Amino acid sequence: MAGWELLAEHACFGGVQRFHRHVSAAIGLPMRFGLYLPPQALAGEAVPLLVYLAGLTCTEETFAVKAGAQRLAAQLGLALLTPDTSPRGAGVPGEADAWDFGVGAGFYLDATQAPWSAHWCMESYLVEELLPQVWAGAPVIRAATGLFGHSMGGHGALTLALRQPGVFASLSAFAPICAPMLCPWGVKAFNGYLGDDRSTWAAHDASALMAAQATAPYPQGILIDQGLADKFLAEQLHPQAFEAACAGVGQPLALRRHAGYDHGYYFITSLVDDHLQHHAGQLSARR
Repeated sequence: MAGWELLAEHACFGGVQRFHRHVSAAIGLPMRFGLYLPPQALAGEAVPLLVYLAGLTCTEETFAVKAGAQRLAAQLGLALLTPDTSPRGAGVPGEADAWDFGVGAGFYLDATQAPWSAHWCMESYLVEELLPQVWAGAPVIRAATGLFGHSMGGHGALTLALRQPGVFASLSAFAPICAPMLCPWGVKAFNGYLGDDRSTWAAHDASALMAAQATAPYPQGILIDQGLADKFLAEQLHPQAFEAACAGVGQPLALRRHAGYDHGYYFITSLVDDHLQHHAGQLSARR
């Protein structure tokens, strides 16, 4: 597509893994993303699109390199979109270790507080800019777009899916930050990006958003996997809050707890096939 600079291209399980850079109007800076096209797409078939949001300190390359998802994506005919996690090179003081998270701390929202509000507009970038460009410029099916993510990206997946009804047809997450208003990561990020008026925070908290639903937004079910050896589980993630919110509105949820698994990509690699199957099953009706 015009405006997409091709940074790298790799043949992968009969498809192609590409990495692009483009100038973002929403962010006001260049942004990078990865796009895996399965062999069916290269043959001219429009395929479902699965968007993955990565976690703290990650980039557009992390999932593509570490998760091993392309093998099954090629078999199932799924395209994989991996955006970067946050703006880069804005020159904001403290950007390199924003909120003690590391450089990838975009939190998948639009900041309202200076200096972050000038460039930290990740929700607008993803929903209003990157996705429309991919829908228009790649052989993918707009109505068959799913969303998943890990940690901060799991927070992003849950919140964006609930904040943007009708955009995403399937949803899952690995070890998501489920109740950021209740955890140190979320409180620090929300204070910085949204300000100290806590009445604005619930609009970006997955558990609060789910509890406010009138009916189940994903009646075919949401999948969440959580490792029980995850060092962030007790203090930062609070999956039980999202579980309770889903129960309150009748939202089907498979919250699977796994002994021995931690927060990293060995956990994701072990379970990523289940997530691809989850999305493929729900997206197939949208083909």
